[in-house]
Amino acid sequence: MLLTPPLSTVAVIAGVVATQAFGAGATTRVRDIPQFGLGTWLSDRGKVAHAVEYALDLGYNHIDAARIYRNEDQTGKGIAEAGIAREDIWVTSKLWNGDHRPDEATAAITKSISDLGVEYLDLYLIHWPVAFVPGQGTTLDQETSILDTWRTMEDFVRNNLTRYIGISNFAKKDVEAIMAMCTICPYAHEFETHPYLQQQDFVDFHKDIGLKVIAYSPLANTNPHYDSGVKPILENGFWKGLASKKNATVPQTVLAWGMQRGTVVIPKSVHEEYIDENMGALEITFTDDEMRTIRDTDKKVRMNDPGKGWGVKLFADLDAPTRLDDEEVKEL
Repeated sequence: MLLTPPLSTVAVIAGVVATQAFGAGATTRVRDIPQFGLGTWLSDRGKVAHAVEYALDLGYNHIDAARIYRNEDQTGKGIAEAGIAREDIWVTSKLWNGDHRPDEATAAITKSISDLGVEYLDLYLIHWPVAFVPGQGTTLDQETSILDTWRTMEDFVRNNLTRYIGISNFAKKDVEAIMAMCTICPYAHEFETHPYLQQQDFVDFHKDIGLKVIAYSPLANTNPHYDSGVKPILENGFWKGLASKKNATVPQTVLAWGMQRGTVVIPKSVHEEYIDENMGALEITFTDDEMRTIRDTDKKVRMNDPGKGWGVKLFADLDAPTRLDDEEVKEL
């Protein structure tokens, strides 16, 4: 089975490497987002530092984080322990719902930068197209629109707090709204997509307008947080057969598909063996016929949808939108 790829393949993780101005005379060697990274959502605080350090030592150069994950300080500890030069690693974080107002947003990005132990972020995302009133739980903030939040995000680029800004978990119409008004436009959109929720038309839409797609939960319902009601992808007969054909594991095969369709994949793990194993995806390719066959297996099942608990209809114009009892609730 494919496990750790050779160093020639590890180099592919870096993507486009070049020198780019940032701040006062700074340069960066990882210019564009690497297509393969390490996710940290639900990573145990007591284990994530070692996982990050181990991954970076192995050859990973992309870490996906968020303040709401409540482990950015430990993620930062792992980055520091690896001793990787700042310009050789890509670090993403995200703005939580309760921090959309300008003062709260500035405090939030500053805290993330400090906890992660970096001078700046490579990418900062609006985590959800939903604003909560600061300090009032999930009470919706009717005074702060996503357009207001985007203007605040643009200032973070101007102030050299982040190289790029983007969005996460947005419906298509909200992507279009941001694109219609932005001065500094989104670099990337991070959303759930995997073999059980392929959203190929939505992925292609982003390619057409020049946005990178970051696929979270790229291994579908391997996440124990999810209760999707469908067979775990690791037990799926189609994927087991395809993995066998590729002399690989199911996770390696699924991740390879995600990359070949043009998405950035960020599998989460705190286990050395799986961090090693997942890199084997870089060695796998598919024929056009195989890609078409995979597309036909789409189940259109969404795993992560907090909208009902928030009283918000998320993903309104996408596959598997939030189902609400109250039809009068605003769609986002």
